Amino acid sequence: MRLLVLNCHEAWVYQLGALDAELDIVVGLPGRYTSEWDRRMRPVPANARLISLKDALGDRQRYDCVINHNITDLLDTKGIAAPRLLVLHDTLEGRMAQQGATFDPREMRATLNTYLTSVGGHAIAVSRMKSRSWGVAHGIVRNSVDTDAYLPHTGETPSGLRVANHVTSKRVFLAWDFHERGLDGLPVKLVGHNADLAGVAAAGDWDELKRDFSTHRFYVHTADPRYEDGFNMAMLEAMAAGMPVLTNRHPTTIVEHGKSGFVCDSPEAMRRHARDLLANPGMAMDMGQRARERVRAEFSPIRFKVELMRAIADARKKWSRRSRVAA
Repeated sequence: MRLLVLNCHEAWVYQLGALDAELDIVVGLPGRYTSEWDRRMRPVPANARLISLKDALGDRQRYDCVINHNITDLLDTKGIAAPRLLVLHDTLEGRMAQQGATFDPREMRATLNTYLTSVGGHAIAVSRMKSRSWGVAHGIVRNSVDTDAYLPHTGETPSGLRVANHVTSKRVFLAWDFHERGLDGLPVKLVGHNADLAGVAAAGDWDELKRDFSTHRFYVHTADPRYEDGFNMAMLEAMAAGMPVLTNRHPTTIVEHGKSGFVCDSPEAMRRHARDLLANPGMAMDMGQRARERVRAEFSPIRFKVELMRAIADARKKWSRRSRVAA
């Protein structure tokens, strides 16, 4: 199988290495902080080559499926005669808020659904919340983490950890006020692309990030329930590495309060639980082990492979039906 995938973010695309497929990954797309593949986030999958969109459009290579991540991707690849899959990573409400859009979301859902039908496209979402938001997804393919890819957790550094990019422009989505009020003055390391924040930088590579997961005491995740899930890829990685998680109250959280971390109703509660974990490394280790077991059971690469291969098969069926009707 040969797939063409437009690069939205490296951590998601890297999962495609589990498919045993040949990958052509389109880089150099506008609107990203880097024009190339960011090796600080993930290495290039062993079964992949990096190409430009121009090369993809001009190449006579036949693809079993084209994987897109937004409407722009769908339009950019419309000239490629192949089944197409749309992966929805964000909520429609979040996308509108980021862009300052004022259109009726019902119109966007209807327009996207009509376009997918016209091109024989198939849509999936990375979570149930994202699926419900757009109303066009035909399945859910959850992100995955390989617990064996991470170092044993020591928690030797008495500090929290958070991985987040572009915090200043995403404060509302990340419930950053809650984070700041709860953890101000406590040792918490922020890792990510945040050029406007002094002393904050992305990890040098994935190995360095995994060392941070291994050595820090707990992980922090906050999100506004109107726009984001109660978990993301970085949080899944932290749990896979054996870190307990501090999070705000959220209807889609996967943290079990008092077992794999603490679900906090207020910044004051988060501060109290952070201090407990800083003072009690044994408790942090026990909770982190339960967190690791949770993601191993529910977010495994095997499950991701099965779910995505099913989605690709559905996309191929829709493309075939559309091609027969057009003929």
